[in-house]
Amino acid sequence: MKRYELSEAQWVRIAPLLPGKVGDPGRSGTDNRLFVNGVLWVLRSGAFWQHLPERYGKWKSLHARFTRWAKAGVWEKVFAELIKDRDNKYLMLDTTLVRVHQQAAAGKGGPKTQALGRSRGGLTTKIHMVCDTLGRPLRFMLTAGQRHDNLTAKSLLDGFQAEAVLADRAYDNNDLRQTIADMNAEAVIPSTRSRKVPIPHDTTIYRLRNRIERCFNRLKQFRRFATRYDRRAEYFLAFVHIAAIAIWLR
Repeated sequence: MKRYELSEAQWVRIAPLLPGKVGDPGRSGTDNRLFVNGVLWVLRSGAFWQHLPERYGKWKSLHARFTRWAKAGVWEKVFAELIKDRDNKYLMLDTTLVRVHQQAAAGKGGPKTQALGRSRGGLTTKIHMVCDTLGRPLRFMLTAGQRHDNLTAKSLLDGFQAEAVLADRAYDNNDLRQTIADMNAEAVIPSTRSRKVPIPHDTTIYRLRNRIERCFNRLKQFRRFATRYDRRAEYFLAFVHIAAIAIWLR
């Protein structure tokens, strides 16, 4: 097995979830495993598609296939199957900023439609994430870098159940606390300094929140997660999901 590639056990887990299998409508996929390994090489190395090693085939063909799968939501569907084995005792919310490479800033449609924005780090995209108890990613959303952390919290939690939701004080607002209460869950969120009457939280459970921070650290080992090179948000989000798939396959 070459560097960045899937092991036999990992491949067996996701092979049935990919299009192009025998019996699927339309054209059958030719060597899905080689294609996925090529995408993983680009994701982990951060290299341009044209620098893809020849063993994976023609880079233009792989890139075209990657974009087709991204538009069809293939990567999200694979991810959705893997997270069915999640641990729902605790859910954790957090965000991270990723720097946008200059080549990603030249896309059509304007920055507002592609989750691009200005923050203290320059041109950035913010990745919003919810994790399970074990610190494994469950859902992502992208916004411009300057948007508030709390913007997507309710959407990230939608449909999930938990005993408690852990987040830092950036998420302290009454609306989100009510959403968590409606889930019959406990809000483990420190109060902001501006709150006149601080709301106590379970400090013992709150210590577990570092698991989502460690998850972001693992995801940022994939260079195309840590830096955004893609002009279109849907392609960058596809890479985000592929990195998350790799975390779940470990």
